Amino acid sequence: MIWNKKVTVDQINETCKNTMVEFLDIKITAIDDNELHAQMPVSDKVRQPFGIVHGGANCVLAETLGSLAANFVVDYEKFHAVGLSINTSHIKAVRNGIVHATAKAEHLGKTTHVWKIDTFNDNKALTSTTTLTMAIINRLK
Repeated sequence: MIWNKKVTVDQINETCKNTMVEFLDIKITAIDDNELHAQMPVSDKVRQPFGIVHGGANCVLAETLGSLAANFVVDYEKFHAVGLSINTSHIKAVRNGIVHATAKAEHLGKTTHVWKIDTFNDNKALTSTTTLTMAIINRLK
C-alpha cells in the first residue's frame, strides 16, 4: 500500500465540498492499495459547445484525482503536493453517461511524483490519458 494517510471515500468527498470538484459533480468512488478512483457525470456543466466533454473538464478530473492521491502519499504534517505539470491526450469523445477515472503512481520521489490518470466511458473504452507531475514541497507553518 502506498498511502501514508488512511482516509475513506466519504472523508475525501467531504473535503471537496464548496470547490470546483463539487461544482462539476466529481465524486471519489474507491481507494485501494495503489489506486484512487473517481467519476464525473456528463452534464451541461462539463460539455463544450459541440456537445462532448470539454477537454478542460477531463483535466480537472485528472488533476483532482492525482493531486488528492499525491497528498495521501506524503507525510502531510511536513509536506504537501502541488501541481507542477499536466499533459492530457484526449482519445475518444464522450457525449453522455459517466466519465470514470483511475489514478496510479508512476514515480514517487522525494521532490516529485508522477501520476498516470486514465479516463473511461461507461463501456470501459479509454477516453483520455493524463500524466500529472506533482511537486512535493515543505508545508509552511
